[in-house]
Amino acid sequence: MGWYEHELGWPLAGALPPALATGVRFDALDAPAEAGFAMLSRFPQPGRLGPVALDGHRVRLLVAAGSAEELPGLLEWLDWGGIPLDLSALGAGQSLRAPAHPEWGRREAAYDRSAPVWLRPPRPGFDVETTVPSLRVDPGAEEAESPVGLAALVAALATACHRITLRTRCPDQPWAFSYASRMVAGTRPRSLTS
Repeated sequence: MGWYEHELGWPLAGALPPALATGVRFDALDAPAEAGFAMLSRFPQPGRLGPVALDGHRVRLLVAAGSAEELPGLLEWLDWGGIPLDLSALGAGQSLRAPAHPEWGRREAAYDRSAPVWLRPPRPGFDVETTVPSLRVDPGAEEAESPVGLAALVAALATACHRITLRTRCPDQPWAFSYASRMVAGTRPRSLTS
């Protein structure tokens, strides 16, 4: 696991199995794999989301350090407060299981199906802070190449998590999920500009 410490400069937590310390260089949003795959299809450009790991049935999206503390307030601001979502964050003092090196991940996963793997691996030589979503987006960056903002990512993840919840609670009932249906339910999110 020297790859994390020596090539990426990421601190490890614990001994074995190795874990990546969150809250130092990055935090991680933790969501169901289905919601994570929806994010990957929505933002297909590798530079827009930053590193993404799959650990069992959970996806961990790396975000800027300090984002874990912002998540509850951000969900409240986006009008998701009080709605149970299967969305959380790993921040200071926590850790996530370290996926194997991207080139070794498939081999290790063949032996241990529960081993975490990179869906979008980190890129050596690129500072992690410039590639992960944060509350601040560089206004001079090109839209197609800059990371998606944390507010947009959390809004999309919350929507995907809520869709999963609705589908699993009411599998036989057809449902619509639009701004109009959210307005009727009284849960329409405010504009990100207000």
